[in-house]
Amino acid sequence: MPGAAGGPKGLILGPLDRFVFGDWLARTSHPVHLVGASIGAWRMATACLDAPVEAFKRLEHDYIHQHYALEPGQKRPPAALVSEQFGQSLKSFYGGRVHEVLRHPRYRLHILTSRGRHLLGREHKWGTPLGYLGAFLTNGVHRKAMGAWLERVVFSSTESAAPGAPGAPLPFATNDYRTRQVPLTEANFSLALQASCSIPFVLRSVRNIPGAPPGAYWDGGITDYHLHLDYATDLIAAGAGITRAAGQNHPQIRSNGAPGSGLVLYPHFQQAVVPGWLDKSLKWRHKATPFLDNMVLLAPDPQWVKKLPNGKLPDRSDFTRYGADLKGRTQAWLAATSASQQLADEFQGWLHRPDVRHVNPL
Repeated sequence: MPGAAGGPKGLILGPLDRFVFGDWLARTSHPVHLVGASIGAWRMATACLDAPVEAFKRLEHDYIHQHYALEPGQKRPPAALVSEQFGQSLKSFYGGRVHEVLRHPRYRLHILTSRGRHLLGREHKWGTPLGYLGAFLTNGVHRKAMGAWLERVVFSSTESAAPGAPGAPLPFATNDYRTRQVPLTEANFSLALQASCSIPFVLRSVRNIPGAPPGAYWDGGITDYHLHLDYATDLIAAGAGITRAAGQNHPQIRSNGAPGSGLVLYPHFQQAVVPGWLDKSLKWRHKATPFLDNMVLLAPDPQWVKKLPNGKLPDRSDFTRYGADLKGRTQAWLAATSASQQLADEFQGWLHRPDVRHVNPL
């Protein structure tokens, strides 16, 4: 299960998260890989807690009611202030419970971050904007070329509680983009999760993450905005009776394999799976690829979205739209999350009476 970056947009997935992790998946016994970036990483880590339904309710409440006081003349709070308050919020949220996340008997958590290289190796008043300009230009030529500026670093929970155990195998291939994997531990959990949520210029980068290569770490959505990853791989299918025939790009089901094994279930807030944050304006990169051939994506109808407050999903522009009007913003976001209960209800209804006519190509 992937969890996309997207800030407040992820709020509308709260009811789906509570149903999927608190009810539907709770009645199964197989291992599940959870892959998240930014708010998606926060959601996937929350799913690993012992009482996920209550934890998801708190996540929704804490996110909606976050507030950063502005000084006179300021349009947005300083990045250092946002980082400090957000870091404290994460420590409070998971305080004394990180072991629940890391040692979940079934869920393997993978937190995606973006590690700066060369000019982006450290945060600097002038160097960081220039580095991101370089990343933007190279990404426009070829997504893989952006790896010269930023690399994907995945912090993975271990399959064993033993100290120093290797992280769980990644459930996706990594030949699409420069990638490293680091074991997720109690020592680096909070910093890795904060890094995954650290939007450049809005929050400060995170440095000195224990067990990880040195450098500045930013939001995992920069390299993997909606986690358009190569899920159609032997790694995710290894325990599901699925293999790839030589020379073929798509997984084949063995004679002893269960139909439907190795699927990716993706609750998402939109229908397109955009590869990287810098690809948002590159519409030709929003199309489905063979990477997603074994994915089932749940997304709201765009016409339903237009009925939400302001005719859109909650997003970061609302902080500017409402300014100091905390009550107005929270009311709009609470209305959107309340309406999104319909998404969970309709998915639950579909599971009771599946109708393939409602399943469309990505």
